[in-house]
Amino acid sequence: MAIIRIKNLLLRTYIGFNKEEINKLQDVVINVMIEVDLNHAIMHDSVEHSYDYKIVTKNIITLVQEHKFKMLEKLTQSILDEVMKNEFVRFARVEVDKPHALRFAESVSIELEAKQDKPTKID
Repeated sequence: MAIIRIKNLLLRTYIGFNKEEINKLQDVVINVMIEVDLNHAIMHDSVEHSYDYKIVTKNIITLVQEHKFKMLEKLTQSILDEVMKNEFVRFARVEVDKPHALRFAESVSIELEAKQDKPTKID
């Protein structure tokens, strides 16, 4: 198994349910840890059986920037769902920070994880 990390992806989105938050873009910081089965890709130096972290990152960016979220929990789950769509993913953990969400704290974050035991498809 391989571990891929997307670290400190800084994006802006509409997040919140308070009147002052609803129509205001806010920063979020996203960290993703993805455990993938890359044995076949490594053995055969095969791009077709690898995991394209550039594509999943672009999908996360699109998801975050094109939707509005009331809760940090929903945003985090939506990102996790996007990551778990790929057949090579065995486990993923997503943490989303909302800087300055609390007056005396640097940020508030939610962390969610998921696991799947699907066999890897090999052509």
